[in-house]
Amino acid sequence: MHIIEKLRQFSLGLDGELFYDPTLPKHQTMRLAYATDASVYQEIPLAVAIPKNKDDLKKLIQFARDLAVTLIPRTAGTSLAGQVVGAGIVVDVSRSFNRILELNMEEAWVRVEPGVIRDDLNSYLKPFGLMFGPETSTASRAMIGGMIGNNSSGLHSIVWGDTRQNLLAATVLLDDGTETTFEELDEQQLFQKLSAKSREGDLYRAVNQLLHKPENRAAIHAGYPKKTLTRRNTGYALDLLAENDRPFNFCQLLAGSEGTLALVTEAKLRLMPLPPQEVGLLCVHFLDMVECMRGNVVALTHRPEASELVDKYILDFTVGHPTYQHNRFFIAGDPQALLIVEFRAHDRETLQHKADALQRDLQAQGLGYAYPFVTGSTETNLVWDVRKAGLGLIRNLPGDEQPVNLIEDCAVSPEDLPAYVADVQLLLQEEGVHASYYAHAGAGELHIEPFINLKTAEGKRKFRRILDRTTDLVLKYNGSLSGEHGDGRLRGEFIGKVLGEQVYALLQQTKMLFDPKGVFNAHKIVDTPPMDTALRYDTVTDGGAIPTYFDFSKEESVLRLAEKCSGSGDCRKSEITGGTMCPSFMATRDEKDSTRARANMLRQFLTNSTKKNRFDHEEIKEVMDLCLSCKACKSECPSSVDVAKMKAEFLQHYYDVHGASFRSSLIANFTKSQRLGSYVAPLYNFIVASPVFSSMVKRIAGFAPKRSLPTVQFTTLSRWIRKQPSKPSKRKVYLFSDEFTEYNDTAVGITAYKLLSQLGYEVIVPKHVESGRTYLSKGFVKKAKQIANSNVDLLHGLVSTERPLLGIEPSAIMTFRDEYVDLVDASKREQAQQLAENALMIDEFLIREIEAGHIRQEQFTTAKKHIKLHGHCYQKAFHLVGYTERLLSFPQYYQVEVIPSGCCGMAGSFGYEKEHYTVSMQVAELVLLPAVRKTDQDTLIAAAGTSCRHQIKDGAQRTSYHPVEIIYDALLAQ
Repeated sequence: MHIIEKLRQFSLGLDGELFYDPTLPKHQTMRLAYATDASVYQEIPLAVAIPKNKDDLKKLIQFARDLAVTLIPRTAGTSLAGQVVGAGIVVDVSRSFNRILELNMEEAWVRVEPGVIRDDLNSYLKPFGLMFGPETSTASRAMIGGMIGNNSSGLHSIVWGDTRQNLLAATVLLDDGTETTFEELDEQQLFQKLSAKSREGDLYRAVNQLLHKPENRAAIHAGYPKKTLTRRNTGYALDLLAENDRPFNFCQLLAGSEGTLALVTEAKLRLMPLPPQEVGLLCVHFLDMVECMRGNVVALTHRPEASELVDKYILDFTVGHPTYQHNRFFIAGDPQALLIVEFRAHDRETLQHKADALQRDLQAQGLGYAYPFVTGSTETNLVWDVRKAGLGLIRNLPGDEQPVNLIEDCAVSPEDLPAYVADVQLLLQEEGVHASYYAHAGAGELHIEPFINLKTAEGKRKFRRILDRTTDLVLKYNGSLSGEHGDGRLRGEFIGKVLGEQVYALLQQTKMLFDPKGVFNAHKIVDTPPMDTALRYDTVTDGGAIPTYFDFSKEESVLRLAEKCSGSGDCRKSEITGGTMCPSFMATRDEKDSTRARANMLRQFLTNSTKKNRFDHEEIKEVMDLCLSCKACKSECPSSVDVAKMKAEFLQHYYDVHGASFRSSLIANFTKSQRLGSYVAPLYNFIVASPVFSSMVKRIAGFAPKRSLPTVQFTTLSRWIRKQPSKPSKRKVYLFSDEFTEYNDTAVGITAYKLLSQLGYEVIVPKHVESGRTYLSKGFVKKAKQIANSNVDLLHGLVSTERPLLGIEPSAIMTFRDEYVDLVDASKREQAQQLAENALMIDEFLIREIEAGHIRQEQFTTAKKHIKLHGHCYQKAFHLVGYTERLLSFPQYYQVEVIPSGCCGMAGSFGYEKEHYTVSMQVAELVLLPAVRKTDQDTLIAAAGTSCRHQIKDGAQRTSYHPVEIIYDALLAQ
């Protein structure tokens, strides 16, 4: 029987889902989405399983045994050594195994399933004064199962420990489906295990025998890293299991085993009290990397909570970054390296004393040149965000020579770091490559990432050669090949060299004892394929040769933009962590609906497609289907992978082959329909409001039956303004009457006009056409290009810094700031850029005028008002919500609370579409709608986006207001 047929029959017995058929677009999409992680490897799995319960897992184990295939356990898929890449069946437990099962406050432990996100767990624990200590830079999406697999550590590991140290017990499924619990065993309990006539008993006896052979103990003692190194994650932790001064616990082996020994279904985790609230970071600036490492040795004598390195490469990538430029407030001069040393205390005085003592010590030894001390959780979080974003930020380097995960996880004792770093620098100089250095100096582990072009044969040779040569240095300093990222398929073949062949043979025996048939994640850690095979870039395509409608020259090409996705999975965080990216993933928790999957899908087809039109693939359409084009990825993704732009580009190419649907054309031409409707507004509004007629319209158009349709106004905004008497003023502004405000939200536009007029501005609506937003949202890029060219021609000679173009609807005015620059003809780009710099949200403009003293607080009411603000996605993407918050807070007694919501879920037409309605409401129900429902009637709900207000009305039966309506009502009579 063919394997596909066997998989088909097997899938019928699962409560969960199995994707295996390469001839079905959705199945193939899932297989391709799971072909990569955050490493340089790529391999299409045989199948992807989304198990629903423990019975599904047992069935998968039996199926794997019977067919001699391997199961690849996976949670967030942020592994850097290819741990979850392979040709077997990927088993994603992140969707269904995500419950917090039990909390014991007295004994300070929690029992969870493997799909629980670390930061979400700590959010749950915080009210109880407890936390799970181990953390990673990916803690907003990293899950407990993956943290166990990699033995994750994080920047506070020198105090809070690693996952292994905090894993008390684990419920696992063995290779024959046996369910058991690994936990600490006293002598009597261990004797009972050794005496048991079972698969589990066989396992305890075999491992016990292996560990007690004198020659094995001698090899382990000689081969494993020196005791002063806490980051020791190479191979299986036989050295720790062999120690006689601690209770026997197979969790020692399980942590760091990368899913190769058993399948974890539950974990019992040790908790710690929340650390002292007062936190301070001494940010020591150095002009030399080796000097920085010497400073780290001094810092550790002061017992900090963390000591982390950030080098010049990362710092340079924060310059001008839409998010991280703001985080540079603490940087003095142009340091080659920063050492961020964290102290915590219960009071500021003690905190300052600790920092001062370290600074004096460093200065006495001539180490460092600047020592800014940053305190307060808000400011220190900004500093840490720079460190944590390192992996993604350095992916913004132009060209094919990119930082690679290779020697980034090697660790030596902190006292050896200065000499080790000097040796590595010399090695890389001899190889002719640069590298980025960052991360856990306090633990002796630097993430050193050489810049290599893996698309060339010479680059692949350097890839192998540099790791090979670095293992010599690891041996020289008796360090660890892996500190926290694991061996996977990247470092596995060098374990024997570092630990010794005798120890490597013991690792192979351990794998055979636990998993003789290779059921669990075969060919990771031991018996791995060559580290330079199955790379993402084994096939190379010239991205510049792929024709596009948008200008992708800033990103080098559309392919290069897709390749910028490092796989770090920032798009997989939940609504608990916050942010906007990625709204559809937050709702569905499906990997294929993540920003990462979309970028990877484009990369794979743009690289490997044999079609003339490389975009013409149903798999790309499948993975783009739930993209809401919220633009959050442009700012929240550390690599700024703008999937919304690539989705529009894809759709236009897809239409070029297949044509556009009636509904897509209808939505794209929204402005035309609303213009016609405004001429017969009463009749139009009767039809869209009538239950009978509106249901017919929705059925014909493919809109959701439960969604209300927008009404139109008979008097358009521009028509109303033309009737207003002229009010000349030295302060003139241009108002953009966007297509939504012109026909649907005319009252908001009128209010904006009145507000500006009463504040002393002459308001002019210049000649212009619609923004093109509806065309872009549905992928009609060619039409949007015509509109962009027209608006640039009409406006570029008028709009200036002194006379800006003001927008009311965020999605429309942001088109000038975002897409126009990459959309217009090459001859108009300079003009488009000038226009973009002077296209402002009305909120932005009013705050500028307030700061200039042109608008005064006494012009507004002194009444009290409480407002809850929901920011539009584009406001968030361009960091504009703060302007709205400040504007609404300007009246003396107005209090504004920003709802910590992501996307509202409406996303223009997305929430109207029948097949997307459910996801639209799921997105809204994550944070926004519950927050609105909990709001009392005296509190105003503010939302700048017309779609947002529509969603709030449909979903929570509350009226929300554009900020200009609220601030106008607060304006005293002039």
